[in-house]
Amino acid sequence: MNLGRIKQVALREIWKHEATNFTQWLALPENLELLSDEINIELSLIDTEYNVGRFNVDIYAEESGLDRKVIIENQLERTDHDHLGKLITYASGLDAEIIIWIVKEVLEEHKQAIDWLNENTDEKINFFAVRMEVWKIGNSEPAPKFHIVSQPNNWAKAIKQSVKSSVLSETKQLQLKFWVEFKTYIENENIKLRLRKPYPQHWYDISYSGRDSHITLTLNTQSKEMACEVYIPDSKETYKEFFSHKDAIENHIPGLKWFELPTKKACRIKKITKGNLTSENKWPEYFKWMAENAVLFQQTFSKY
Repeated sequence: MNLGRIKQVALREIWKHEATNFTQWLALPENLELLSDEINIELSLIDTEYNVGRFNVDIYAEESGLDRKVIIENQLERTDHDHLGKLITYASGLDAEIIIWIVKEVLEEHKQAIDWLNENTDEKINFFAVRMEVWKIGNSEPAPKFHIVSQPNNWAKAIKQSVKSSVLSETKQLQLKFWVEFKTYIENENIKLRLRKPYPQHWYDISYSGRDSHITLTLNTQSKEMACEVYIPDSKETYKEFFSHKDAIENHIPGLKWFELPTKKACRIKKITKGNLTSENKWPEYFKWMAENAVLFQQTFSKY
């Protein structure tokens, strides 16, 4: 058997100039999706070289389906103080909540700075330091690879914020711990779901390609039930479209409950089973059930 050798390619061999080459490459939907997959945040482009006072941010974007603004600063060299300053300037000027610094190499001093910013800003602000790499196997086409060097510690930040405001009950702390560990489970198992930041609540939303809807996982402490559902907040038409394919959908996902709420615009299509938040020894079983059903819902409802 002949095995190829992996070789790293210099970034400047692929992109000669940060603004005219790399930024324009990254702004393409298929390449922004690669970054989205790495950081588990679905990104949608707003503009490139966007004006911030006397300066221009490389990429201005938003988290798909939400109103969280994203800035991306590109640097095809190792990190420096100048770009770190620009990053903070752009973030403040645009009131960005997700700040991404893509570089060739992250110096330890700047990794510590990003870690410090994540630890000492409130829970809605998120800094990422991402190393850009390009690899080839033998004579293959070069392949880009994003590698996260520093990212938010969601559990620590949320707990710190809750301690400041003294509003997080024991149940809320347990809910946050559950979703943080669920997110870690998904990442460790390399399951293709677009996960957002965990919050101390009984539900967890997942975006997918469905129109006017999203997937929601719930773990209800009162009914001691967990569920996976497609939630449609404001479109009876989308619900009716799904319902017209009810038999085909239930061939893939049996046991669904269909709810067209009479007093609200919202509708839901739900699968329910037993689950108790306080039974921490059973959490791995719950993670597996939720992951399997979320993937199944994503694959099935995306067809319609």
